[in-house]
Amino acid sequence: MTHGVVRSAANIDKRWIDFDAKQLFEERLGRTVHVVNDADAAGLAEVRYGAAKGKDGFVILTTLGTGIGVALIYNGVLIPNAELGHLELDCHDAESRASSGAREAEDLSYEDWAVRLQHYYSHLENLLWPDLFVVGGGISKKSKKFLPLLDLRTPIIPAALLNTAGIVGAAVLAAEDATQR
Repeated sequence: MTHGVVRSAANIDKRWIDFDAKQLFEERLGRTVHVVNDADAAGLAEVRYGAAKGKDGFVILTTLGTGIGVALIYNGVLIPNAELGHLELDCHDAESRASSGAREAEDLSYEDWAVRLQHYYSHLENLLWPDLFVVGGGISKKSKKFLPLLDLRTPIIPAALLNTAGIVGAAVLAAEDATQR
């Protein structure tokens, strides 16, 4: 999502690609709207109120759900529009192998899924050298079942706001947008 225009559509209808969602919603609702990627919203919430609050350096928040969302945060500032859930790993889109949706679809044990997560997070480590991983999304409330199975250089912790971070972050952005007008 860049400036309200949808850029990828892995888990929604492909007709959304390159569609100006902001313009559509503003026209239909008759008011100003702010459209944001769900992982970016979750990342913002975790920086303001959650597990990444007060963390210096480079934080990567991942949301593990139907897909894999990623928010990049440097010294408390969101770097928007990352689509690192779609990195290629072993000739597959990472999301198709390591998302919580893939775990469910393939009925993987947490141990088997952790092998895939290990591969994904190790790949992110080698590309970006983060200071912290924060794991959110639908599965984050069960983080004790899989995070201890990972062996990474980078500390990895569950999101404090769990699966509500995206809603909280979207509300923060809407409030800030309204204040700036």
